[in-house]
Amino acid sequence: MPLRNTDKIIFVYNADSGLFNLLSDMAHKFISPETYDCQLCMLTHGHFGMRDQWHEYLETLNAEIEFLHRDEFVKQYTEHTAELPALFLKRGDLLELLVAAHTIISCSTIEMLIHQVNTRIDAVPA
Repeated sequence: MPLRNTDKIIFVYNADSGLFNLLSDMAHKFISPETYDCQLCMLTHGHFGMRDQWHEYLETLNAEIEFLHRDEFVKQYTEHTAELPALFLKRGDLLELLVAAHTIISCSTIEMLIHQVNTRIDAVPA
């Protein structure tokens, strides 16, 4: 993979931070998963935390990993207006979209998501 060990991959969920939002999201995912707004959450997290397969995959990436909720991302990166959920690559001061929302939304399994992330990482210039 052409990632540098100084790169950072930022995973941005289409959900807000905070305990109330977390509890609401957990309930929504359980009661009505088909209308839940964050496919990234649906694929990578079960009802009580990160799926083992996703955690193991993240450990293989040669980059720093950061997870942000929608409100945290908007606060830190005011210039970005990408649809969420999304993955971004931060290299130095440059932040670019790595995996767009429509790609994440099109994934129905964690394997499909991993394939999409790997495909986009492989396309990153060294």
